[in-house]
Formats: sequence, structure tokens, C-alpha cells
Amino acid sequence: MKEENFTTIDEYILEQQESIRPKLKKIREVIAKAVPEAKESISYRMPLFKYNGMIAYFAAFTNHYSVFVSPDVMNAFKPRLEEYELSKSAIRIPNSKPVPEKLLKEIVKFAAERNVRLAELKKAAKRKK
Repeated sequence: MKEENFTTIDEYILEQQESIRPKLKKIREVIAKAVPEAKESISYRMPLFKYNGMIAYFAAFTNHYSVFVSPDVMNAFKPRLEEYELSKSAIRIPNSKPVPEKLLKEIVKFAAERNVRLAELKKAAKRKK
């Protein structure tokens, strides 16, 4: 990956190896369809989807591609992610494996719903003050 400052997800994807681009496009498509209200941006030089907060980042690496979610979201899905290498917030998927579309859809919907609940709780707490 070049040391670029990407401003769009399209730019990010175009700078990646041609072999990984279809997977990155698929991740983008799955997230956009699952949470159509989400806004795309670039943060930390990676694609990001936000809706009432961060839903997911994604990125390409030499031997894998990753989807990054909050640790709370990761913990909720950890039992279903056993086949992948995980960190506190990253799901590392080998380049040889397809995008787990159904699971990714569930994860990002869960993240968006969680963000909405947290935003509502924050509003309610402000009203009580």
C-alpha cells in the first residue's frame, strides 16, 4: 500500500492490490446495504462507516484483510468468529477466504443498533440534568 492520504473509499480501494479489490468492494457493499443510513469516510487512512458513532473500519494487508469493530461488538460475536484471527477489535480474514457476508451483515447491524441505543441513553441522561 502506498503512503497516501485517501479522501474516499474509492481512492483507498483503487490503491490496493487488484486481487483484493473485489473483497474490499464486497465489504463496502455489505455494510452499505445493511446500514443504509451509515456515512462513509476515511479515518486513520482506512475506510470507515459511521452511524451514531463508528460501525466498522476495513482495510487490506499483505496476507489478509480486516474488519475493525468496537471491542463490545467483537465480544458479542467472538463465539462465531473462531475461524478467524482476532485482536481486541480486528477480525483478520486470510486473503484466500471469501468475505463472510451474512456474518458481516449481522455484525454491522448489531453495531448500528448498539450505537442508536447508546445515543438514546446519552440523550436521556442529558435531559435528566
